Amino acid sequence: MTRRKRKEREDLELYLNNKLLRQVKTMKYLGIIIDSKLTFREHITQATEKCRKIIFALSRSAKLNWGLGHKALGTLYTGGIQPLLLYGALVWAERIDKKSCRKKLTRVQRLINIKIAKAYRTVSNEALHNHRSYTHSHQNKIKGRTL
Repeated sequence: MTRRKRKEREDLELYLNNKLLRQVKTMKYLGIIIDSKLTFREHITQATEKCRKIIFALSRSAKLNWGLGHKALGTLYTGGIQPLLLYGALVWAERIDKKSCRKKLTRVQRLINIKIAKAYRTVSNEALHNHRSYTHSHQNKIKGRTL
């Protein structure tokens, strides 16, 4: 066992049909950004940034005392933001164990939970989580389903 970092070979030349293939650090395949080390960091970053832009656009119409209601915001979350965040999750799900990726996803979830709960931004994550899980269990009981 050594402490030396392994050097990556960057001078590898690959040919396909007698044409040199260009090496890239990241590539997008079926909407999932894959990097050379399979960390999916760029994919998670791009997905969370896209969701943050949507949430900030929603924040113009969902103020504390007026605007869209809890149910409408919850529907927007489950129909618009959640699919963006979870796209390709079967491929990159192992990355959630990493603290940096989990932190990015938690930030986006916190932003939308603040909007849905119509709470101030100083409210704790635990209180937001309890409120959100209550609304989910309440909605599922109304529809005749249980979690």
